[in-house]
Amino acid sequence: MNTANATNATHITHASFLTVPVSDQDAALRFYRDVLGFEVTADRAMPQGRWLQVAPAGAQTVFTLSGPGMGGFVPGSAQGIMLITTDVDADRAKLVAAGVEVSGPDELPWGRMAGFRDPDGNGWMLLTEKEGF
Repeated sequence: MNTANATNATHITHASFLTVPVSDQDAALRFYRDVLGFEVTADRAMPQGRWLQVAPAGAQTVFTLSGPGMGGFVPGSAQGIMLITTDVDADRAKLVAAGVEVSGPDELPWGRMAGFRDPDGNGWMLLTEKEGF
C-alpha cells in the first residue's frame, strides 16, 4: 500500500443507507418486499414522516424509501443502483413474472447485467459478476 495514501485515508468502513425517493411508501414497500424479496429493517414514525428501510437479507447497506416530507427528494431520481446477484437470469424471470419490465441481461466483460425500474422510475441494475473479474 502506498504510505502517502494510507496517511490520507479516512476511517470510513461502509455505507449505512442509500436514499431511494418514492411517491408512495406503502406501494414502494409492496414492490421491494413482495417483488424483490427485501426485508424491512426499519419502519417507524419520525417528526418529518415515516422512516422506512429495506434491504436484501444479510445486507450491510440498506435502502431508505424516502417519501414526501423526508428531505425534498424527487421520486424516480435514484439511478444506476447496482445489486449483485448469483443468478441474473433467474431474478430477471421472477421480475418479468411479477410484471416488471426488465432490459437484458447483456453479456459484458465484467458479467451478465440486466436493468429495471421501480414503480417510481428509480433505476436498478442486477449483475452476476464474472469469476475473477
